[in-house]
Amino acid sequence: MAQGTVQVTHTGTSRWRRRTGEYASLAAALEAAADGDVLTVAPGTYRENLVLRRAITLRGPEGSAGSVRIAPVDGVPLTVRASATVHDLQLEGQDAAAPALLIEDGAPELCDLRVVTRSAVGIEVRGAARPTVRRCVVDNPGGVGIGVLDGAGGLFEECEVVSAGQSGVSVRAGAHPRLERCRIHHASGAGLSVTGEGSGLEALGCEVYEIKGAGVQIAARATAHLTDCTVHRTSADGVTLDTDAVLTLADCAIHDIPENGVDLRSRSVLTLTRSAVRNFGRNGLSVWDPGTRVDANQCEIHDSTGDYPAVWVSDGATVVLEACRVHDVPDALFVLDRGSRADVVDSDISQVRNTAVSVSDGATAQLDDCRIREASTGAWFRDHGSGGTLANCTIDAAQTGVIVTKGADPRIERCTVTTPAEAGFYVSAEGRGTFHGCRVTGSGGYGFHVVDGCRTTLTRCRTERCARGGYEFGEDGPVVEDCTSDESGVRSAAHEPSAPQTATQTMGLLSTVPGPHPTATATVEVSATDPTRTSQAVLGELDALVGLESVKREVRALTDMIEVGRKRQQAGLKAASVRRHLVFTGSPGTGKTTVARLYGEILASLGVLERGHLVEVSRVDLVGEHIGSTAIRTQEAFDRARGGVLFIDEAYALSPEDSGRDFGREAIDTLVKLMEDHREAVVVIVAGYTAEMERFLRVNPGVASRFSRTITFSDYVPEELLRIVEQQAEEHEYRLGEGSSEALLKYFTALPKGPAFGNGRTARQTFESMVERHAGRVAQLAEANTDDLTLLYPDDLPELP
Repeated sequence: MAQGTVQVTHTGTSRWRRRTGEYASLAAALEAAADGDVLTVAPGTYRENLVLRRAITLRGPEGSAGSVRIAPVDGVPLTVRASATVHDLQLEGQDAAAPALLIEDGAPELCDLRVVTRSAVGIEVRGAARPTVRRCVVDNPGGVGIGVLDGAGGLFEECEVVSAGQSGVSVRAGAHPRLERCRIHHASGAGLSVTGEGSGLEALGCEVYEIKGAGVQIAARATAHLTDCTVHRTSADGVTLDTDAVLTLADCAIHDIPENGVDLRSRSVLTLTRSAVRNFGRNGLSVWDPGTRVDANQCEIHDSTGDYPAVWVSDGATVVLEACRVHDVPDALFVLDRGSRADVVDSDISQVRNTAVSVSDGATAQLDDCRIREASTGAWFRDHGSGGTLANCTIDAAQTGVIVTKGADPRIERCTVTTPAEAGFYVSAEGRGTFHGCRVTGSGGYGFHVVDGCRTTLTRCRTERCARGGYEFGEDGPVVEDCTSDESGVRSAAHEPSAPQTATQTMGLLSTVPGPHPTATATVEVSATDPTRTSQAVLGELDALVGLESVKREVRALTDMIEVGRKRQQAGLKAASVRRHLVFTGSPGTGKTTVARLYGEILASLGVLERGHLVEVSRVDLVGEHIGSTAIRTQEAFDRARGGVLFIDEAYALSPEDSGRDFGREAIDTLVKLMEDHREAVVVIVAGYTAEMERFLRVNPGVASRFSRTITFSDYVPEELLRIVEQQAEEHEYRLGEGSSEALLKYFTALPKGPAFGNGRTARQTFESMVERHAGRVAQLAEANTDDLTLLYPDDLPELP
């Protein structure tokens, strides 16, 4: 057959009617062909617009892919309006407003076609057409790969969209095709797009990848059912549902997604079965709006690459997880907003960097028979109106098992927390909650820790082997009934574990439930040296300190205000409100801690504080490594300081300039609330370098408003450093020999005053160095008299650094 010709084999019921003819153009051959005829096209390029109106077969030579090119200069290269058969052709469209292959009617079969075009659509199916399309390839960087619309259907088997300037496959206006074992990739819109009421898509064994947009997009009351499909390497969400969309995913995989694995909004419904979502940059499941719902069964969500919760439920949406696994994520399940709900049954949540389950802003979560392992916080009910139920759940190897704060009121039943690093159950900031039949074993902190003001009920609970004690309650403790503890927490170095105890308590009063016990701690607690001393006696000790003249004036003025205010109250007069919290600024070694200790003792002597003791902490004592632990540490430090002074050294470290997701912010927020809720219980002093503290107060106005004044501690001058050395010598029974005072003045004048300069600490270190050098010198003497043993000379001074 000559190139550029068309051979038509005519068929009929009688043998004599079968004949073969050759035509110079496709149009002439089609005009001559009848139903059942076979048109074999010779290799070549045909600049014709073909329309198939009869049930014929149109084919190129077998095994010569791309040898027959249908490439008109404009319009639709091939239109099919009958149940024809077409295979082994290459269609090339040039018209941006028209498809390359248009199927308008019948049930044609199209096999082994290659559509290479820059058209509006590569293959378009519309109306009553129900084609079967097999092993076809669409390359259309100018528009949609495959479009099915206007109620059309059809089956696409083993087809591939290798590029699309818009959606890879677009289904709309009531169409409902089926895709089997197809591949859609390198699309610049959604990989699969299904839109409009009555529109639907079934996909089996398909792969969607390398998409500049969402992998699958279902919207506007459309439905889709995907089985054994894979969606990966998109630039947006893996799957999106919007406005009453309905999607079923069975045995599917969604992975390597930079945004949400699946995002649902506006009353959309998703059913997930035996599917996996992994390697996602934001949420694995992101579920929004009233009426939006996800039902997941036997699914796995894991290996987040971002800093967002794996499952996010907000604005009144609902999620049901049954027999699912969520692991290796920053946070597992966040439920937010009134009307939002999560029901989790027989599921595993593990390897969670922060919080496994978080419930806030009036949301509800119910977990039944679930297992939470290796999380910072097992479950956190955060605020008023938030609640739900945890029943028959286990939480193992968490920092804190369950946290309840700010009026949240969950019910926790028959749950077990094992080996938490801190508290098993922690209730603070007016949290509520009912705990029934719960158990804590092997806690590194308390079993149950409930702070003041929390209306909590504990019944039939038990603690075992808790390092700091089974139960720690505030003065206004919870209602406790039939709770037991083996009391193996360490009360003191010599304390032996007591026999198991049973607590029965009613009316909210503590009975035999073990109270708080002192424990070893990394923070420094300094008791007032003499609680019977008067304020004037303590002020006398302050006056005896070297230098600090402006500091002494500030403290005395503040003390006078407090004392006069107390006397005015005793006389029945109004007293000016004096905020006792202070900011100390200055370099290290200028006496800030010493003055803080004396200030606490002064306030105790005036009856303003109960004890006046000093608890010194820094960032490392307040900030935990995980969400939730910081609030607990800050609360515990504040509780230790009750009746005294909480001194926070280098407080600016709680708010570093490059804070990002730093947990210091949580410590600041917790501290501000505690200062507001317990105004009379604790005096807080924050201290640090002058410039850093100015920035700290500037970027944290809520903190700055709680402090009455800033006291600046100036660096010591050489004469004051000399006086400190003289005091040290007198205290340790040494004397400065001839010329030593002058040598010390020269030494301190010449000493570099850089960041390493320690002020009073440097003076004390200088004295210690002189004593060491003196000892080395005197040890060489055969006999030493009193002067030899006590006099320090200029030669004993250390070398300048």
